Amino acid sequence: MSLMLRITVSPPAYRATLLYTSVMKFGIHSEQYQNNHSKEEEQKFTQVFGELTSEFASKMAEGVQAGDESVQALVKQHYDFILQFWTPTKEAYKSLAMSYILPSSYRDHYEDIEKGLGKFHYDAVCIWADKNL
Repeated sequence: MSLMLRITVSPPAYRATLLYTSVMKFGIHSEQYQNNHSKEEEQKFTQVFGELTSEFASKMAEGVQAGDESVQALVKQHYDFILQFWTPTKEAYKSLAMSYILPSSYRDHYEDIEKGLGKFHYDAVCIWADKNL
């Protein structure tokens, strides 16, 4: 899969864009990804993923806890985003989040955006998944 990258206004969003493009191509769940999308859709996915990741980073930087309602709302948005590509079970969604903290391209890119972001996102996903899936 090849995507066109746009440099966004803030460096964290740009780094999140790089995360989306490399994760969708190289991530451990990438074999489940079906690329039936137009270039315009792919560009929109990149933008949305970058914005979501930047929002997670902002919440973490503000000291908001992973279980906070505002962070949990971001996880719901993340889950809805993932649903465009595959439908994970609770275990699969938590497994995807685990790849944000184990040695992987996911973790490396999250850590490049903000130190501890992978763990923050993982914790938030686990809380949300346990309550909602």
